[in-house]
Order: sequence, then C-alpha cells, then structure tokens
Amino acid sequence: MTLRTQRHEAHRTFGRGFYPCPPRTLPSKKSTRHAPERHRAERLGWLRAAVLGANDGLVSTASLVVGVAAADPSPQAVLLAGVAGLTAGALSMAAGKFISVSSQADTESADIVREGAELAAVPEQELAELAAIYRARA
Repeated sequence: MTLRTQRHEAHRTFGRGFYPCPPRTLPSKKSTRHAPERHRAERLGWLRAAVLGANDGLVSTASLVVGVAAADPSPQAVLLAGVAGLTAGALSMAAGKFISVSSQADTESADIVREGAELAAVPEQELAELAAIYRARA
C-alpha cells in the first residue's frame, strides 16, 4: 500500500485535520536519516482559486460593460454599470466565502466535540485509532 493510499484511508476513516500528523519523509541515499518531503502543488489551491476568481470577475464585469455599451453608449451609463457590476461581484464573492468558511468551521467544531466525547467514553479505542494513523503514515 502506498503512502498516498494510506493517507487517503486515514482521512476517509477518521476525518481531516483532527489528528496531528508528522512531516512526510523520504529516506536519504547518503544516510538513514529522513528529510522532509515538500510538495508545492499541495499549497497551490489558493493560487488556483485566486486566478479563477479574478478571471471570473473580470470576464463577468467586462461582459456587463460591453452589454451596456451596446445598449446605451453614453460614458456615464457604461461607467455606472461597470462600478455596479464590480461592487455586486465583490459582495457576492465575500458573502459566499464567509458562508463557506463558517460552515466548514461549524462542521469541524462538531467533529471535535464528537471526538472529545468518544475520547472520554472509550480512550483505549481512540488511542488505538491514533496509533493506527501514525503507523499508516510511517
């Protein structure tokens, strides 16, 4: 079983982010010590979201301005439509992000409470689960 498959199984079984995880390591050819393995692709989610969000905002605002310019070519109407489109888009994105982050925080809080209750009820079983996660990642 590969490390990726083991991580996937641990995340699928026990959830993501509730157990501390040690840095992943690869064996060094020069010695038996392990060096941390770093992947930049895992951190690029925010960049992808920023680029897609910016692209979406630019395309939708530009489309709105072109549509208004085609219907009423006065500079005031085009400028007003552009500012209104930018404002509406920014408020919509901010509200969507706030709702997304709030619901994720609520879900994680509920999972922490559930795990705390399980830890109080059956500490031996929870310790065994945690040990299995670390063994799978080793």
